[in-house]
This record gives sequence, C-alpha cells and structure tokens, in this order.
Amino acid sequence: MTKTLLDVRDLSRRFDVSQPWLNRKIEGTGKRFVNAVTEVSFSVNQGETFALVGESGSGKSTIAKLIVGLLKPSHGDIVFDGISLKDGLKGAKARALRRRFQMIFQDPLASLNPRWRVVDIVAEPLRVFERGMSNRDQRLRVGELLTLVGLAPEDGVKFPHQFSGGQRQRIAIARALAANPDFIVCDEPTSALDVSVQAQILNLMKDLQKEFGLTYVFISHNLQVVRHMANDIGVLYLGRLAEFAEAGALFDAPKHPYTRMLLDAVPDIEMTGRRRKQVEGEIPSPIDPPSGCAFHPRCPFANDRCKRDVPLVINGVACHAVEEGRIG
Repeated sequence: MTKTLLDVRDLSRRFDVSQPWLNRKIEGTGKRFVNAVTEVSFSVNQGETFALVGESGSGKSTIAKLIVGLLKPSHGDIVFDGISLKDGLKGAKARALRRRFQMIFQDPLASLNPRWRVVDIVAEPLRVFERGMSNRDQRLRVGELLTLVGLAPEDGVKFPHQFSGGQRQRIAIARALAANPDFIVCDEPTSALDVSVQAQILNLMKDLQKEFGLTYVFISHNLQVVRHMANDIGVLYLGRLAEFAEAGALFDAPKHPYTRMLLDAVPDIEMTGRRRKQVEGEIPSPIDPPSGCAFHPRCPFANDRCKRDVPLVINGVACHAVEEGRIG
C-alpha cells in the first residue's frame, strides 16, 4: 500500500499588514490582515511528487515555507509521517525529524552564501546533523554529493559567483541531499534558469527521486514543468485550493474554470491545432478580496451564488458551476 508521508489539513496563514500604531490613530483606521493561505488541504504519498500551481500571489511560496517550518500556521495542521508540526518540535525529536525534510529555493544565487566556498555550503547540513563526522569525511562526502549532481569534487574550492545559474542550482540540490532527507520542498527551482538548463535540472531531480525514493512538493507556475514532474496537482487561486487531481486527469479533463483558463494559455507545442487563449484579468488584491468565490470577477460561468458564497471542495473541485452541472 502507498504510504502518506505528508498530510496538510485546513492550513491557513494570515499576515498583519497594518500601518504603525501612530498612523492608525491619526488616520482613524484599524488593523488590516491578508489571508495568504485559507483552509488548504492535500496529502503527498511517499516517493511521489505533488505540485502546486497558480499565478503569482496565489500562496504557493507561503505554503512551502509553512511546510518546512519557516512560518507558523495561523490555523490547521501539517502532519509529517504521523507527527504533527503545528506547534513546532524541540530537542532531539526535532533534530531527528528536521533532517528528513529540506528545501530548494527559487533563486540559487540568493540562497547560497556568497562568502562561503561550495565545500562549506554543502557541508553545512553535515555539521548540523553529523556532529561526529571528521572534517576529512565531510570533504569526501561533499565530493560525492557534487559528483552526484553533475559537478566535480574540485569545484568545492570555488565560490557561488563562479558558477552559472544551473550549476548553482545543482549546488543547492547537493546541499539539500547532504542530510539524506526523505522529503524536499522545491519552490520554483527552475524559474530563474534558461529553458535548456531547466530540462537538465528537472531530469536530475527525477533521477534522484528514483534513486533515493525522494518525495517532492513541487511549486511552480509553469504547467509544462509540472506535467513533466508531478503525480498529483493542486491549483491555487488567491490562497484557496480551486482544484486538485491526478496529473493526467487534470490535463486531459480540467474541471474548474480557472484551471481551464490556465491550460488554454499553454502554447500548443504538439501542434494539434488547438487555439491558444490569453489569460484574461488579474488576480485580485489579497488585502481586499472579492466576496464569495474569489474567481468570480474573471469567470464566464459566475452567477449570484458565486458572488455570495465561498465554494467548498467537492470531488476535487471548488466551483458552484461544476457542482450545479452548469459546466461539464
């Protein structure tokens, strides 16, 4: 049987974006909050890839940071291998669990310390989680990791600025693998790279997944990349899950109007004759979101109920029009 490694339950995160206290007093305004993520639920099976897609501002990176503990949820729970992470972990239990999941960030140049040599960057997880390992063994292990991701052990003496963007992302992957994790959150790891380099990094990640049985949460706005990587896909819109399904089913028969709009905008590289449609409208401000379904200002199937009531996720899709049978 397939084992669920990560279970996200009704996850929400609210940020206080209020002006300073004195400004609020002078202007007579109250506090203001942004609901970056609202009641998102999904699960990820061990050894598989779950992808989160959506436009900028939909809450993808916030969910990534919540999963790895860089942010604390305002509501809901994150269960990793049966252990709740909602309230955080401390002591030896936290150390044993923390080494099991890592994160690969979007911009490799920003996520790598420019003052450190590559050998020190990749060895940092070893110094944290393998305190008994000698410096010589650390260097040997770093050489193995660099070789694993397609670099040379001799590259360890260089600094990050001496590498190309794709090579820097390979260094970031080597650092993530240093602690022998089971689970990696990938926050748009190829968006800053050229298309040809993207393909190399994606193929490397798939090969590493097969070799080590890794589990990924893969965050992207590029649907072609997601189609190549994911087993299951969740589509986010303004912090809420609009639709989730198995990857093949979602691409072959999308249900939510937003998912359809995203897929219609993808270039027809297979030259099937399908006409490409431009994405219409813009994602609303999360500070002042629309009432009811947040997508209704851009949806051709919206009615009064859509403007009034927030849709629930039913059979993998949160849409009143689908629920009522107004669209197939």
